[in-house]
This record gives sequence, C-alpha cells and structure tokens, in this order.
Amino acid sequence: MNNLPDKIALVHDWFSRTSTGGAEKVVQTIDQYLSAIGLNADLFALVDNESINPKSWLFERNINTSFIQQLPFGVSHVQKYLPLLPLAIEQMDVSKYQLVLSSSHLVAKGILTSPDQCHLCYVHTPARYAWDQMHVYLRRSALAKSPLGAVIRLQLHLLRQWDQLSSLRVNHLLANSRFTARRISCYWGRKADVLHPPVNVDKFRYNFKREDFYLCACRLVPYKRVDLLLEAFNQLKLPLIIVGDGIEKNKLRRIAGPNVKFLGGVSDQKLVSLMGSCRAFVYPGLEDFGIAPVEAMAAGAPVIGLGQGGLLDTVRCVTSGVECPTGLLFPEQTVSSLKSAVGWFEDQMLWKKYSPESLRIWSEKFSPIAFKSRFDIKLREIWSAHKRACNTPSDYPASSLGLD
Repeated sequence: MNNLPDKIALVHDWFSRTSTGGAEKVVQTIDQYLSAIGLNADLFALVDNESINPKSWLFERNINTSFIQQLPFGVSHVQKYLPLLPLAIEQMDVSKYQLVLSSSHLVAKGILTSPDQCHLCYVHTPARYAWDQMHVYLRRSALAKSPLGAVIRLQLHLLRQWDQLSSLRVNHLLANSRFTARRISCYWGRKADVLHPPVNVDKFRYNFKREDFYLCACRLVPYKRVDLLLEAFNQLKLPLIIVGDGIEKNKLRRIAGPNVKFLGGVSDQKLVSLMGSCRAFVYPGLEDFGIAPVEAMAAGAPVIGLGQGGLLDTVRCVTSGVECPTGLLFPEQTVSSLKSAVGWFEDQMLWKKYSPESLRIWSEKFSPIAFKSRFDIKLREIWSAHKRACNTPSDYPASSLGLD
C-alpha cells in the first residue's frame, strides 16, 4: 500500500543540454521510481531547455523555472548568474507540496519549505569552488586574477555562508558517497545517510577480448587531472586512449606523447566497446562518487584509480586482500604514485587475474534497480517519521498554552 503523499515536488538545480551527467540521472531515476508506484512529481529547476529536446527524457514535460530563465543567456550560461542563484531558488514556490525532494549540487537544497512539509535532499556535492576547491579555482581563473578578483572572493564568501545556512532548512540529507557525507559534516555540520547514485550497468558487456591499451573517459577539465595521467604514460610509453572533450583539450594534446590517442566524444556504442576491451580503466581525479569507474567495472575492466574520495566506496583494491578485487588504488594524486601503480599492474600482468564476470556482479550493486529499492526504503522511513512528528501532541505544559 502506498503511504506517500500525492503532492510531491522534485527540485533540481538546472536542466541544460550543456550540463548533463550523473546528477540528472539521479533525478530521472527518482522520477521513474515515483511513476512506477503511481505518483507524479511536479518538476522545478532554475532553468530548463531539455523539455524541448526530443531526445531527452524530459521532452514535453512541464518544468517550473525561475526568473533566471528569462535573463539574457540565463539558460545556456546559468552559472554566470551565480550571485543571483540563491535568491532565484528561494523565489520558487513549493508551498502546496507535502513532500519536497531535491537533487542538489549547488542551490536546489535552498528551496523554502515550512515545518509541516518534509524536505529530503540528495546531495551530489557541497559546492566545490566555494569550499575545498576554492583556492584551486582562484588560481586557475583569469577573472579572479583581474581587478574583479576581490569581488569574486567576496561572492564566494557569501556563497559559503548561504550554503551552510540553507542546509539547515533540509529535514533529511542523503549523500552520494561516504566522502560527500564527510564533506557535508565538515562544511554544514549535518549528518547525511549514504545512498550511492544509479549507474546504468546494463548497457555494458563484459565478455569482450582484452586488448593492449589503457583507457580514460571523462570531461577534459582541470580537476579530472588528466595531465597527471599523460605525464605518467609518457614516461611508461604504454598505449593510452582518452575519450572526452572539454576546456583543457588543446593543452592536453600538447602534453601527450605519440603513445596517446584522443578520440573526443564518442557514441555510447563505441564507449561500450572501448570499456569492454581495454586492459584497464585509469582514473586519476578526486571524485565525490565517480560513475565512469563503475561503468568500466560493469564492462569487466579493472580500475586503476586514486585511493581517495568516492572511489573508496566503489573500487575493491587488490592490495587489500579482499575476495574478488575490482581494481588497484594508488595513494597520492601525483605522477610518481600513478606511474608506480600502472607500472606494477603491467609488470604483474594483473589484468589476467581479474574476473570480468566478478567485476560485473560487483557493479550491479550500483544499478538503478538497487538505487530505487534503497531509496524506497529510506523515503518511506523518513515520511513515516515526519507524519508521526507532525501528529504528536505538543510537549508544552498546558499552563504555557493558556489551557489550565
């Protein structure tokens, strides 16, 4: 029997063709889950241009948007309006909904709710560039080095204050990894339960023949640290394929040696083939969760990745002595640490010692079906607790209420 309310709001930061990934997959999976149990959520986002995209799951859906939607380039460059985004999310009215579900990597959690409403937020990350990645962001931002640098630092300071204060409005927090939960505790002073995001493992095959190349697939942006990967493989002179595009593409091409091949963006079919046949999937970035390594394991490929952040939740390191390991984790985000790990993997011919089927079985723990099942349990638990709290008689003595 469905004991969830009929009126549900599902809030996300934004729906944009230029910015889709794991966060949007979470929203889609939650929406599918609600639909499967006979509930329809109303969607809210700062901006939207996905509902007019025939290839999108949001095509022709009614999405409530903020005033940012009407501003010049608001849809295509929503991040440029960063100082206005907290204000914009607070202007969106969800007062008629008993249950509010938000998916937040920036401001969605700041939607205003009342004590009688239940607000559950799935947190992808506290804003990186406002907290632990701020100094990295400032060092690499040309605008931050201009006369406007002081203004940008002030904006980030104000964002940190709002970010922490707005987190206190949420009744319950879910984090996508233990790493994100620790960051939530550090920056917001809140406890969050961990629910790993859904990964579409079924689209991958694990029975390809392994070939003699290593693979990395990610956006070519600074924090992914593909530059470390290229320097290590330049020294190792091992074949490496890079899939993805981004602002660092030209810089990385200049760094790469003749053993490195850049494919840019590829089709899903091509990515399935590459992941299914690579010797190992290499991932040097610090991730809040990291969907691509799980996809690689679904394709039967072992992962060589940084032993920090979200990969500690997903990759079972061969050196830890666990049964059925799924990869090799290196301890430091440096060229030497990465080079040592890949070199040892190559010298020991470790790719022959991993079972592709075991890697696939492990990856299924992160499937959409697993996510929906755990989300269902958590959501019903939270909603039941909320109803009990709202229906509990006041603990105030009668005299304080003027009833004696």
